[in-house]
Amino acid sequence: MKDLKHLYYFEKLLEESYNDLCRKGQEDGNIAIGHVCFQIPEPLLNLPGCFSTRLRAPRTGSIEMGTYYMSSTLCEACRAYLERAIEGGFNFLDCILAPDACAQMNRCVENIEHQNLINKETFFVTYADVPMKSDETALKHYVKQMRIRVLEPLNEHFGIDISDQALRMAVKEQNEISRLISAIGDYRKLECPKITGYEFAVFCLASYVCPKYLIKDKLKETLEELKTREPDPADKYRIRAVMVGSEIDDPEFIKLAEECGALIVADRFCFGSLPGRQEIELTEDEDALTQICRTYLQWGKCPRFFNQEKVMERREYVDYLAKEYQADGLIYEQIKFCDYWGYERAAAFHIMDEEYGYPVLSVDRPYAVRSSGQLRTRIQAFVERVEMKKLAAKKNGRAE
Repeated sequence: MKDLKHLYYFEKLLEESYNDLCRKGQEDGNIAIGHVCFQIPEPLLNLPGCFSTRLRAPRTGSIEMGTYYMSSTLCEACRAYLERAIEGGFNFLDCILAPDACAQMNRCVENIEHQNLINKETFFVTYADVPMKSDETALKHYVKQMRIRVLEPLNEHFGIDISDQALRMAVKEQNEISRLISAIGDYRKLECPKITGYEFAVFCLASYVCPKYLIKDKLKETLEELKTREPDPADKYRIRAVMVGSEIDDPEFIKLAEECGALIVADRFCFGSLPGRQEIELTEDEDALTQICRTYLQWGKCPRFFNQEKVMERREYVDYLAKEYQADGLIYEQIKFCDYWGYERAAAFHIMDEEYGYPVLSVDRPYAVRSSGQLRTRIQAFVERVEMKKLAAKKNGRAE
């Protein structure tokens, strides 16, 4: 396919934690908020006068110092983020608002806080207790935590408007971005997709790390461009796959899978678009904060939700995506030492195969995957296995 006009621009933005648009956002007078988890609703971090950018460590090399402070048996992503903070890569942040969701990520943020790795006088960190269920009792607790751990500190420290009207404005802005990202992602459903999984991952990730108002125009142009883009032939990729798992904040992993012949047609991983880039529907019958929190509880597909309803919901959602995006198989991935996704991946490897009938690849991957020959070999073997299954099914169909 012909290169997309703005792809290189967005790729360059993803090369640095403190990218050009974050600089521009601060020059415009906005507060930069670091966030680490889906459990803090994005609109609360993008109120008028501030913007959110998720912590990530692009072009990671050594993580020796992060490992020194956190040990070698904790999540590589958390260690990489701490390493980047020690290097000064997050000094532009005005605060970090973290949920008490993942103990390993909390250790990372606590190290940043207690070692004073971000040297702004006004810098602060908060931790919010977020629920592990999605019932009405959990919702009430969630709303209270978001008010006292997110909204009130922003108002106290920076004078940010946290009114119901301001929340609705933030939702409106996010919905505009979500509509664009979702419309771009829908082109992956086609028999001959007009956008690759890697390209989509670049655009989607940029919407999590840049001020939203500064990327809107280029996303609109990209959507218009896709309407007339000539797709690759159907046989360009050997199989179609759904990527499921822990956070992927480097699209290089998606590129690696596609170089092996597996077109990634749906992104059911942390900070992907499914869920996360659907619209938030607000009514006038209830306050905006409660509706936002309810939406995020309903969207939540993190394995930290242990209740049986959520466990089944996660499986059914992956099954739905595989059918909706015409996938031939599933790739479950986790960053090394991720506790929640470690359990989820181990169970899903058998359940999605034996009960739902999908070929499944289960990988425990390093944070930085660029030079992983082992990953490449495993994905290539999976692609061949799925191809053989497709050929056998086709042959049996002819025989009948």
